[in-house]
Amino acid sequence: MEIALEQLPASGRPEQLLLLLHGWAQQGQALAPLAAALRGEFPQAAVLAPDAPTPADDGRRGRMWYSIKGLADAALWRARVDAQLEQLAPWVRAQQQRLGVAPAATCLGGFSQGALLSLELVARHDGLAGRVLAFGGRYCTLPAAAPRLSTLHFLHGREDAIFTLADVQQAFDHLAERRGDATLDVAHGVGHELHPALIECALQRLRTHIPRRTWEEALGALPAGTPPGDELH
Repeated sequence: MEIALEQLPASGRPEQLLLLLHGWAQQGQALAPLAAALRGEFPQAAVLAPDAPTPADDGRRGRMWYSIKGLADAALWRARVDAQLEQLAPWVRAQQQRLGVAPAATCLGGFSQGALLSLELVARHDGLAGRVLAFGGRYCTLPAAAPRLSTLHFLHGREDAIFTLADVQQAFDHLAERRGDATLDVAHGVGHELHPALIECALQRLRTHIPRRTWEEALGALPAGTPPGDELH
């Protein structure tokens, strides 16, 4: 995959890695406003946004992670998502190794298709990233178990007609029943878009949310795992 946007710290090694995945018929540069907001909050972060590997359907401008044709067939949708996950997981690990950033200090952020893939990645590879920012996205298939090493932040427009709030609420409730670490922020009057209000919610969550695993380790409910200093706060 070609990296369309890469922003590195002015000096010193990156302390966090923020990997951003765009939506259908977009390109990595579409996430520039989100990248700028994240760099403002985390100046020592490396922020990367690749272009998806395939031109969008029907000659539309931009790229896509998978075709949206025929997605009423759930098995076909799952197969297309799985094919992308096989490529994305090693790419994420390669960027972590290249930039010297641990998985716990990595954040996957995505809009629409990119959000869906970010959620599915940590469902399959728990702990591949410490955080997920899912803007206007949902699961393709609800996971049997909630991630234990990844915190999920759902950021959604109430008027989203592509991935409805009802579907996202269902996913959030599903994770809560399985003691997953997730948050849900909803912007009123917002549709399927990367809205500034949702970006601000994401920054607030990254600033203030203490992962469930950190509380449990502090209380002795789990054996100590990732050192707190390595996490994205």
